[in-house]
Amino acid sequence: MGYGITRSVSLVGVTGHAVTIEVHIGKGPSQLVMTGLPDRTLDQARIRVRAAFENAGLAFPDAYTVVNLQPTGIPKNGAGCDLAIAIGILAADGQLPPSAVDNVVLLGELSLTGELRRVPGVLPCLLTAREHGATAAVVPDANADEAALVTGISTYGAIDLQQVVRHMRALEQLPISEPKHEPAEVRIDGPDMADVVGQPAARRALEIAAAGGHHLFLLGPPGTGKTMLAERLPGLLPQLTDEQALEVTALHSVAGILPASGGLVRTPSFSGPHHSATMPAMVGGGSHALRPGAISIAHHGVLFLDEAPEFRREVLDALRQPLECGEVLVCRARGMARFPARVQLVLAANPCPCAQSDSSHCRCSPAARRRYLAKLSGPLMDRIDIRLELSAVPLSVLLSSQDRGESSATIAARVHDARLAARERWREAACPWITNHEVPGAALRSSRWRLPRAATASADWMVEAGNLTARGYDRVLRVAWTLCDLAGRTTPSPEDVTEATGLRMGHALPG
Repeated sequence: MGYGITRSVSLVGVTGHAVTIEVHIGKGPSQLVMTGLPDRTLDQARIRVRAAFENAGLAFPDAYTVVNLQPTGIPKNGAGCDLAIAIGILAADGQLPPSAVDNVVLLGELSLTGELRRVPGVLPCLLTAREHGATAAVVPDANADEAALVTGISTYGAIDLQQVVRHMRALEQLPISEPKHEPAEVRIDGPDMADVVGQPAARRALEIAAAGGHHLFLLGPPGTGKTMLAERLPGLLPQLTDEQALEVTALHSVAGILPASGGLVRTPSFSGPHHSATMPAMVGGGSHALRPGAISIAHHGVLFLDEAPEFRREVLDALRQPLECGEVLVCRARGMARFPARVQLVLAANPCPCAQSDSSHCRCSPAARRRYLAKLSGPLMDRIDIRLELSAVPLSVLLSSQDRGESSATIAARVHDARLAARERWREAACPWITNHEVPGAALRSSRWRLPRAATASADWMVEAGNLTARGYDRVLRVAWTLCDLAGRTTPSPEDVTEATGLRMGHALPG
C-alpha cells in the first residue's frame, strides 16, 4: 500500500483553481480509477499516463490505484493535470522521495511517448499556485517562457516525463526559466495612418476615439477606408501597463493564442471576428470548457465588427452589457466563468444591402435601407460615442502625392499627452478612472465637474428635442473632455461640446 500527494491547477474560464491530487495504491486488480469530477479529457489521462510510463521505462504499479482530484466538488477539465497524476503515482509507489514534490506545482499534458506538450493557461495557473504557497513549478518546455513571467516562484521547463523524474531523483537539474528582457524603447508596429489617403474627418474621429477610449461607428460605401481606419486604431493606443499586460497575456494564454516566443503582451489587441460568429465565439463559453470570446481577446484593445448589420442581432445585442460593465459573466450548468472585456468597439457598415459605391446607382428601396441598418439595435447604438459617415475619396486626392496624412507615431504622441492629462486630472481628484470613457455620467454632472449651461447649450437642446438620450448626453460630455485634453485646455469649451454633439449625432439610424 502507498499514498502520495501532488499539486496542480485547473482552469475555470480565466481563473485558476488549486487542485490537490491524492494517489492511493492498495490491494486489488491492476486498475487506475479517477474520482473528483474529471471531464472526459482528464478522465482519459488514465490511458495517457499508462502509455507514458511504459515508453519512459518506468514501472506502473501492478495494483489497484485510485487518483482523487480535490476539491471533489469542482469540475476539472483539460489535460494539464497529466504530469501531476503521473508524478503522484510514482510518489505513492515509492519511486520518488516524498520531499521531491513538496510545494511544487506540476502542469503539462503527456503524450503516449511521455513527451510533455504545451497546455493553455499556464500564466493564470501559476498565479493561482503562487497564491496557494507553491514555491516551484514544472511545466512543459514550450510553456517555459510564459511561466517565467510569474515572479516569486521558481519555474522549470521539461521536455518529457523521464526528465522530470530524473530532476526529482536529483540525477539531473532542470534549467530555471528566466523572464525575457523586453526592449525599453516603445515601437509602433502594424499598419500606419500615413497609408490612409484623404478622409480628414475620419482621421480626426479616430484620434479622438483613441485619446478617450471611445466607441466608434463608421458608415460608408465599400472602398472608403473603414477597415483601414479600424486596423490602425491599435497603433494609436498607448502600450499596456504592467497590470493590463498581465491580464491580456493571461487571456491569450487561456485562449491558446499566446505567441511561443513568450513575454508579456504589451501592444493593444485587435480582434475582428467574421460576421458568422456565434454567441459563444463572441462573448465566450462553449459546451466543453468555458473559453474567452472575441470581446475578451480584445481586452484593453479594439474589437472591430466589419459589415456589422450582417451579424446576427442577438450576437450584437449580447455586447451591450459587457460594453457597460467591462466584463462577461458566462453561466452554464457545470459552472460559471468571469472574463474581463474592457474594449473599444468599432462598428463598420455599408449604407444599404447592395453597397453601391455611388448612391445614385443604389437599387435598394428606402424601406430596405431602413431594415438593413435597423439590425443595429437602438440600445447598442446608444452606447456608441462617435458616429461618422464616410464618402468616397475623389480620384484627384487618391492620386495626389501631397495629400498624405500624419503617421501613427505622430498621432500616438498626441494621444499619449491627452491620456496623460486625463489620468492626472482624475488622479488629483482621487478618482480611479484612467480614460474619459470610464468616467460615470453622474460624476460629470456633479457640482464639481458640471459644465456651465452656456457651454452645454448644444447638447442640452438635443436632449430637450428628444434627439439625445440621457446616456447619449453623458457620452457627449465624455467626448468633450477628450477634445479638451487634446487641445491642452483644462475645461471643455462650448466649441468642444458642440463638436462632441456633432460627432455623436453624425449619423442617426433610420427609425
